[in-house]
Amino acid sequence: MAGHSDSSSSEKKSNEAMNDVPVFSAENMQNNMKVIYYSRTFMSIIGGVIAGILGFTGFMGFVFYFLVMTITSIGLIARAKFSVHSYVDSWNRIILDGFMGGLMSFVLFWTFAYDIVHIF
Repeated sequence: MAGHSDSSSSEKKSNEAMNDVPVFSAENMQNNMKVIYYSRTFMSIIGGVIAGILGFTGFMGFVFYFLVMTITSIGLIARAKFSVHSYVDSWNRIILDGFMGGLMSFVLFWTFAYDIVHIF
């Protein structure tokens, strides 16, 4: 009988371990990643236009981009109510995903707005 209760307790431990593993829906995860990507792209475009209108050039424009992306990351984390693991599998998804793609959009709209306001 002692052996049977030991196996029962080991089964309970394995069942508890299985319950501790987070389970993510692939569709929900994909939708959340789309929202993060679109938010970063939108904020990159808006940030690029603002940087161009304000006349930032060179290094100062890139500092402004990093500031905009930091504010965007904080906003996304706050939108998730600081419970990031309920929506994505790691912090890196919110903090870093879409960072370089957003940079290309930022530079495009930064130069476009700068040219319209300050050159033409």
